[in-house]
Formats: sequence, structure tokens, C-alpha cells
Amino acid sequence: MRTSSVSRQTRETSISVELNLDGSGNSKISTGIGFFDHMLASFARHGLFDLTIKASGDLHVDDHHLVEDVGIVLGEAFNKALGDKSKIERFGHALIPMDEALSVIAVDISGRGYSIFKAEFKSEAIGGYSTRMTRHFVDSFSRASGINVNVKIEGEDDHHMVESMFKALGVALWMATRKNEKRGVPSTKGTL
Repeated sequence: MRTSSVSRQTRETSISVELNLDGSGNSKISTGIGFFDHMLASFARHGLFDLTIKASGDLHVDDHHLVEDVGIVLGEAFNKALGDKSKIERFGHALIPMDEALSVIAVDISGRGYSIFKAEFKSEAIGGYSTRMTRHFVDSFSRASGINVNVKIEGEDDHHMVESMFKALGVALWMATRKNEKRGVPSTKGTL
């Protein structure tokens, strides 16, 4: 079983994540930000990951610390669950539409976390979730997981744009983390 459990406690947030890469898309998410909970549940559903996230933090300030730390802990959980990364596909991609929006994502489980994010949102927030935190979440996840993530989003409705991105990230990571018994470690270096 490719599973992990990771926690992070700071003066600003308390985060715990349980992840099963070989799940069926079940999730139990509680961050205190309704829209963010919905996005993380959608990510798990479309990535077929079983995911439990319990997060609390200084939402009286804003959502920055909480969203950032969830990205960090989720990234650490992916890195831990992947182990030595042998027998994975390594690369994944997704083109996911949602009404007028389209998200295009490519990932490389390279061991070198780096993110590219191209999107222009029209509003500052969706409910209690700051749209600018979408970029920050992707970057925090990428760095903590050691996964290269390239994101491009087009659209008119910010809700659709962000939701298509979380779905696409789940699908791309499902593809990249799939087991392939023909592979050893998918790198000419012999390690990732």
C-alpha cells in the first residue's frame, strides 16, 4: 500500500493529511474554507486518491497560511507515499474543461519541485478562498512533493477555472503515480 500520514504544527496552522495513492477517490476534508474543501475533495475524487485532511489556522487574518500549509503537507504526503518512486509512470497530463474554462496540466515526478502557473482571475475571492492562493497552493505542493507542475488555465468564471484546475491536477497525478510493473525507477540516472 502506497500510503502516508503527515502532520505540521506551527503558530499559524495545524494540518494533518492521510493519503492512499491507490484508493478510490474517497475524501474527508475539513479546512474551515468551504470552497477549498470542495476543491480538495474534487482533486481526490478525480485522482482516485483516498484523502483525509484536517486543517485549522488563523483564518481571522486571511486564508494564506492555511492554504499554503495544506499545499506543503499534501506535497510531503505524496513524496512519502511514493517512496523510492520505482514502478511509476512518472509523467502525467490532463486537459479538463468545465463549462467555458479549460485547465491544462502536465506533471513530472522528477524529485525536483518546480511550478509554472499561468492564469488570470477576475475576482479576488470565491467565498472565503482567495483566487491568488491557487498559484501559491500549486507552488507549495510542487516544492514539498518534488513534483514539477505546469499549469495553464483559461476561462471567464473563476469558480470554473479553479475547479477545472484541481480536477486536472488530480487526473495528471493519477496518471503519473500509476504503477507500471515493467519499470524500475523511471530515470536514466537510476534514481529520482
